Amino acid sequence: MPVPVVVPVAVVLVAVVLVVVTGPMLLDRGGRVNEGGRMSVWRGGAPKPGDRAELTRTVGPDDIALFTRISGDHNPLHYDEAAARASRFGEIVVQGGITSAILNAVVAERLPGPGTVFLNVNWNFRGPVRPGDEITGAVEVVEAREDKPITTLRTSVTRGDGTVVLDGTAVCYTMSLD
Repeated sequence: MPVPVVVPVAVVLVAVVLVVVTGPMLLDRGGRVNEGGRMSVWRGGAPKPGDRAELTRTVGPDDIALFTRISGDHNPLHYDEAAARASRFGEIVVQGGITSAILNAVVAERLPGPGTVFLNVNWNFRGPVRPGDEITGAVEVVEAREDKPITTLRTSVTRGDGTVVLDGTAVCYTMSLD
């Protein structure tokens, strides 16, 4: 049998007056009021549409071996020179997960930043990445919700020669690390 909870009328009245006078307030996980009603999980303030961040790295043959260990992807296009040469790529290419992984780093390290995870991604792989290629992962904020720490990002990965090899969108959630 549920136990009734008795809340003094004065407490309810104070809460109602606060909401009416100040408007609804957003609280973080610690029960603290967020700055300006916006979620305060972002270091340096909430992201705004148009904010951008990127990271660049060179992909190496060791990345293929590490990704294979993690994923079990032993596709001959990543290892077998003859098979890769006979393919439309003409040479060894890295797994798509290596190409997209740079976006994990951008969102976790730069924008939106630490505590961020993907909720949804919609990526189109436009071209190959080969060992030795320099790639740049970039994100741009399209939308930042005011009621939750959720951002929608435009995403891309570009090879050093200027070819966009991946593009699309991602929806991210940023949690407090306090």
